[in-house]
Amino acid sequence: MTLMTERPTISGTEPRSFEALLDDLDVLIVPDGYKAEVIRGSIVLSPWSKGYYTRVMRLVFRQLDAYLPEGYELERAPNLFVFPGDERAYGPDIYAAHERAFDTESNRLDGEALFFVAELTSTSTRDDDLTDKIQVYGRAGVPLYLILDMQEGQATVLWTPSAKGYESRCTRPFGEKLPMPAPLDCELDTDGFQRRPHEQVDD
Repeated sequence: MTLMTERPTISGTEPRSFEALLDDLDVLIVPDGYKAEVIRGSIVLSPWSKGYYTRVMRLVFRQLDAYLPEGYELERAPNLFVFPGDERAYGPDIYAAHERAFDTESNRLDGEALFFVAELTSTSTRDDDLTDKIQVYGRAGVPLYLILDMQEGQATVLWTPSAKGYESRCTRPFGEKLPMPAPLDCELDTDGFQRRPHEQVDD
């Protein structure tokens, strides 16, 4: 099993099946302040969001929640969504799915049930957010994927999911309004997504 953190550490080198990795997650004691995902055959531990990310997530919530179709819920709870075809399991920062998707005793939720996903990048997750997750969310048919690039200070929305990931995208710097296509069909005002001068937090 491979355990990867901000500074990757390896425990054993033998490859493990996706189901075995999910079973490992069930018994893994995750350090406080970290979340665990399965990416490219490894269990990846990454730190939870920086303090000022909370403000950004709250702003996203306040703006987008009203545009969800009836029966859909916008969440930040630490749920794990699995994508068996790609052998991935992600814990998105913000996501929306129909309320029926949560009506289960399993801790492994169906990734194809996702309606919307937003990821806030950090130095430890940015590469996966910009590459691996684009492909997996797109192939799973997730209609909208929002990437808030906290290092570059820009927001990107991807839509038109396909076997290659996504066919359409739009990027705006923080401070501008980002058009969110159907099925949300609104604008996301990214003013306030920037880190304030007094928020001296290393990314």
